[in-house]
Amino acid sequence: MEKLLRKILIAAVIFFMPGAVAASAAETIKLGVAGAHSGDLASYGLPSVRAAELVVADVNARGGILGRRVELFIEDDVCKPEIATNTANKLISEGVRVVLGHICSGATKATLDLYHDAGVTVMSPSATNPELTQSGLYPNFFRTIASDDTQARLEVDFALRVLKLRRFAVLHDKGDYGKGLAEYARKFIEAAPQAKLVLYEGITPGAFDYSAVVQKIKRADADAVIYGGYHPEAALIVRQMRKKHSKARFISDDGVKDATFLKVAGAYAEGVYASGPRNVSQNPLAVASIAAHEKTYGTEPGAFFLNAYAATQALLQAIEKAGGTDYAKVGKALRTNYVATPLGKIRFNDKGDALGVGFSMYKVSKGAFVEVH
Repeated sequence: MEKLLRKILIAAVIFFMPGAVAASAAETIKLGVAGAHSGDLASYGLPSVRAAELVVADVNARGGILGRRVELFIEDDVCKPEIATNTANKLISEGVRVVLGHICSGATKATLDLYHDAGVTVMSPSATNPELTQSGLYPNFFRTIASDDTQARLEVDFALRVLKLRRFAVLHDKGDYGKGLAEYARKFIEAAPQAKLVLYEGITPGAFDYSAVVQKIKRADADAVIYGGYHPEAALIVRQMRKKHSKARFISDDGVKDATFLKVAGAYAEGVYASGPRNVSQNPLAVASIAAHEKTYGTEPGAFFLNAYAATQALLQAIEKAGGTDYAKVGKALRTNYVATPLGKIRFNDKGDALGVGFSMYKVSKGAFVEVH
């Protein structure tokens, strides 16, 4: 019995020794990565996982952050709000206090109150719904992409001033992202004296036949379709429009500017316009990060890779500046300090939007998206 008590006493002394405290302080910095990593929209989420892996591997090779290794916690939300809440709760329960994600606006919005209550900082490379920053409801949210009001303005102005189009059909997928963008497009069209809105309608995501709405586009004599939503539905609508001999220009968003859209739409993708993050491929940091992706994974990176790379860099620098993952200190660091990224030198305003990012217009030409404006 005396020997047992002595062992317990020795163990207690060791636990409270400075070395034990140092070991506790050396725990990893946990970085969550949440988004669509499977399903139809995985082509949006997986590039973010790879961006985080590359940045973290480089940081850890140089000694980590604050002398601590960064550990990734990767969770799939399939871009569905009801699954995203489970994803968020799992990350929170694992002690994650900084999250890269989510990818889709609806999934992002569903999680932000949960993260806020847990003191978790969130940064998305792709969630563009304006309300996420402009409502003031989510002070824990940041993003490395511009918002849909900016994107819709670019699309409408391009259609009016460059393509000289006048009769618009505006479609959306009824989601936070697609409908939000479509509402802004409608607003800008209705404010333009030379433009006329001839159709405004929501479609059902996941359907196999959009011939009814295609017929409405033709009957309305639209010379342009602006679509708010993602590539699976856009590809089907474009295919059916062309098969029905509709010549209306198809203009969409960064949810469509994706290699998967090109594969699914095939030859019918030719001539489609889409807005997307500004081309920064000549930035030396962008060149280096793309080369790292190709070397590590053997492929070119997909949608939002550079935005996710920049977001990971920004989050880790903020943790270093803040001296840890404290919610208030990390937020202050993000709003105060610039960080050099593949998108350029950026920091975040009081609302959480990145300063120095924007959109360009792209056109599908010979099977690839080419920047045109």
